[in-house]
Amino acid sequence: MKYRRLGKTGLRVSVVGVGTWQFGGEWGKKFQQDEVNAMFDQAEKLGINLADTAECYGDHLSERFVGEALKGRRDRWIIATKFGHKFHRPFERDIIYDPPAVQKQLEDSLKALQTDYVDLYQFHSGPDELFDTDGLWDMLNRQKEAGKIRHLGISIGANTNIYQTDKAGEVNAEVIQVVYNRLDRKPEEQVFPSCMKQDLGVLARVPLASGLLSGKYKPGDTFEKDEVRGHWQSPEQIEQTLRDVEQLRQGEVPAGVPMAQWALAWCLQHPAVTCVIPGCKSAEQVASNAAAAELHIVCDDHPQAVV
Repeated sequence: MKYRRLGKTGLRVSVVGVGTWQFGGEWGKKFQQDEVNAMFDQAEKLGINLADTAECYGDHLSERFVGEALKGRRDRWIIATKFGHKFHRPFERDIIYDPPAVQKQLEDSLKALQTDYVDLYQFHSGPDELFDTDGLWDMLNRQKEAGKIRHLGISIGANTNIYQTDKAGEVNAEVIQVVYNRLDRKPEEQVFPSCMKQDLGVLARVPLASGLLSGKYKPGDTFEKDEVRGHWQSPEQIEQTLRDVEQLRQGEVPAGVPMAQWALAWCLQHPAVTCVIPGCKSAEQVASNAAAAELHIVCDDHPQAVV
């Protein structure tokens, strides 16, 4: 495993982390605690030390899985979670950013995670007007002073959101989380330059394009509407994406290299990116993701930045 400094936080994080949205039940599989434990056992064995979760991945369900899995080894992990949504049922959330409600969300997250503090607490994909909610960031910084939060971050909803990215310093946020993958390079235009200028850590989410860059799917494959890909994308959109993926497979992925590992390493070649946070459904997938840290990827746009 390789490690990078998470911007001005100074935290030393593995370049591959563990994304945990899937534990909330919206990805076509329900998990048991022993399965989650096995994934974190494998991750720790391979040197992974960052887990990213959220309050709305199943009404703190994902956080409870993570908290139980990391019980007894909390000090060896960097835990990132988020605030701003209230889960009701799959694909249905309330948006909540008023300070008292967010403070309660924090307390609920700490309880679910079985910890006294979170390493990174992130504004979760809210609109700009709610980002500027009166008193929100003052309250969060007081929680930081109280030791319940080590660092603040912003998980931007649109990967072109330069407004929130540029305001990170004003609210004392030190990390940006953003969608970034080989099919979606928009952060390179404005968000990444701003992050580098401000010395912000960058967590790249959806690095496998919701699994479509995993190498498991081919043109013609479909997804059910009760899981994320089939719910949020039309069959026509999925089909076009799978055709684009097939072109990448034939034109860019080196022979003998698993496509998922290549896709993760491709993200890591950008000098702004600190860590990728792919999801996983088994210990075997954790191991495959971790292997991306060993790939040497040179991108024509950034030949000086390699994994």
